Amino acid sequence: QVQLVESGGGLVQAGGSLRLSCAASGRTFSSYVMGWFSQAPGKDREIVAAISRSGGNTYYADSVKGRFTISRDNAKNTVYLQMNSLKPEDTAVYYCAASTLFRSTVVAARLYDYWGQGTQVTVSS
Repeated sequence: QVQLVESGGGLVQAGGSLRLSCAASGRTFSSYVMGWFSQAPGKDREIVAAISRSGGNTYYADSVKGRFTISRDNAKNTVYLQMNSLKPEDTAVYYCAASTLFRSTVVAARLYDYWGQGTQVTVSS
């Protein structure tokens, strides 16, 4: 079992940057594939990025490629999402999630086992 706590959300102007962090409890953080998801009002939860256990493989949604970077520090039990060149359409609640599935990266939300409480990101135009 792992508990996830996100931080780093806030209000930023378009073109600005934010860095989200997700701290995990427990000593087995490196055994989980990690992902970041976004959920805008009235929309389904969508994958933003995912990262393999070692950090060597990553996945990005087309909408964030070239702007967002996912990374992890297994020694600190933390996964990050660096968000640059933010757009108003990036406004959403952002969740980190952990998957026990034995794959390099995991895209589908239903395949994640543990979720954080979410952090709000608001991008003004």
